Amino acid sequence: MENKKIVIIGAGVSGLVAAQTLKNQGYEPIIFDKNTHPGGRVHTIVENNVIMDLGFQVMLDEYPAIKEYLDTSSLDLIKFAPGAVIFKDGRTYKLGDASRDLKFLLPTIFAGIGTLGDKWKVFTLSRKLKQKSLSDIFSTPEITTEQYLKDYGFSDKIIENFFRPFYAGIFLEDKLVTSSRMFEFVFKMFATGNATVPANGIKAIPEQLANDIDINYNKELLEVVGNQLTFKDGSQVQSDYTIVATPASDVVPNLRNQQQDWKQTTVFYFKTDHEGFKQPIIGLLTGNGYANNFHFLHDVFPNHQKVISITVVKNYTQTEEELSSLLAQELKQETGIELGDMIKYFKIKKALPVLNNLNYALPSTETQLTQHVFLAGDHLSNSSLNAAMLNGAAAAQAVIDKAENRVVVG
Repeated sequence: MENKKIVIIGAGVSGLVAAQTLKNQGYEPIIFDKNTHPGGRVHTIVENNVIMDLGFQVMLDEYPAIKEYLDTSSLDLIKFAPGAVIFKDGRTYKLGDASRDLKFLLPTIFAGIGTLGDKWKVFTLSRKLKQKSLSDIFSTPEITTEQYLKDYGFSDKIIENFFRPFYAGIFLEDKLVTSSRMFEFVFKMFATGNATVPANGIKAIPEQLANDIDINYNKELLEVVGNQLTFKDGSQVQSDYTIVATPASDVVPNLRNQQQDWKQTTVFYFKTDHEGFKQPIIGLLTGNGYANNFHFLHDVFPNHQKVISITVVKNYTQTEEELSSLLAQELKQETGIELGDMIKYFKIKKALPVLNNLNYALPSTETQLTQHVFLAGDHLSNSSLNAAMLNGAAAAQAVIDKAENRVVVG
């Protein structure tokens, strides 16, 4: 095999899977990343024994790529309950999948956040999407998630009280304008599997993928032209092939007019004396405040101190310190939960890409941009760990095919 120099830009999940794919085929790729850690947006900070993910991030264990590229047994995954605790008008309701946890049956039936017809429709939609293939989901004409729910016959009551707050925390937007393809995909993954988080935080995922990979941190790319890469510190590197596993418009000169738009979110961590829900489960607020969803870290991580994580997806004009005071008032009024001191907040300006015309994953034949440059990343398909992994592997396979002079039709 002729020795080829292969450079990957970005040590996020997509770049890491690309590197692992190449390494498994005998290549020795090198990754350059502007951060000091692997994972990009998938990261955890631990301070004073408090495990803080940058954003409320979970891994859906039914993602097909998860089973292919991760050793989940070594991640010590903690499963969230298949449901949510909903706070509305001073009352608390539980809604969940009774087919997987019978304890949700009666609370779901009697939850006053939708009609009995709505709850039957949740069941029928679950059954329908379990049987619908991923290729069919991503070839169905796109409408907004809100229109999809209305067309399916859900009442405004359950849309406002469950679907909007629940999926706002996933899509990072509360208008439900996200593609119906993404809704069907995520709903199917929830219906067939579990929302999980590694026992050491979400960063355990990229750390596993980064094992035995040559990564140069604190190296931010300025641009790539042909086979020459120029970094912001003035250094240059030559490569035979480059995989750009970040938005290419930032570094490829002739794509500079195709800037990627992003959704942002802010996550706050507070001390609390509240005992929690006694199980890992998501709490939802249905009011007009800033808090969207929350969970207790001591429900999720064994022997963790009492800490609550609150996610904000709405735009705000206050400082984060001012917003933290509003959140404390809001949680007390809406849920009775009292917040202690704010521990930390993370404002994530590039949390999820804004995407249209979603696809499941790119075939390897569509990842090549120029003779030397290939593209990877979830922003090329849909906002998921699954797409990040699959597109990373596809770009790596395209490089292998190119390096070994394979003719691939597709």
